[in-house]
Amino acid sequence: MITAKEIMSTQVITLSPQTEIIKAARVLLENGINGAPVVDEDGRLVGILCQSDLVAQQKQVPLPNLFTLLGGYIPLTSTKQLDKEVRKIAALTVSDAMTPDPVTVNPDTRLDTIAALMVDNNFHTLPVLEQGRLVGIIGKEDVLRTLLQSPEA
Repeated sequence: MITAKEIMSTQVITLSPQTEIIKAARVLLENGINGAPVVDEDGRLVGILCQSDLVAQQKQVPLPNLFTLLGGYIPLTSTKQLDKEVRKIAALTVSDAMTPDPVTVNPDTRLDTIAALMVDNNFHTLPVLEQGRLVGIIGKEDVLRTLLQSPEA
């Protein structure tokens, strides 16, 4: 069975949490990638920034649904979720827009597990960690290339 280490890209383009959003968008577009791992100054993975995180900036601020009860307002949506959306929309740096603590795989993760993670969770990019260190990245294109390697291709 094919594993992550056989299909991952080891030349990983990373971003820092302090990178400005405009620069991060340029990095993704110029390199034709959907997302990039975010690493701190020690090289530890702290998040992932995907195109969808940047597209979120074009949304309008969601207004919470409220209803009144005995003169008080009760929100129907989580204020935590609202705060998260507003932070992404108003992000100036990668740390504000990224998804913290992303789902990762290790070099020995099987292709079927990788595919299931991507499909079931709508992930386009999965960082590959080995002993806590970023060693690669897998995008949907990497998984698609395995189809071309099959005997029927």
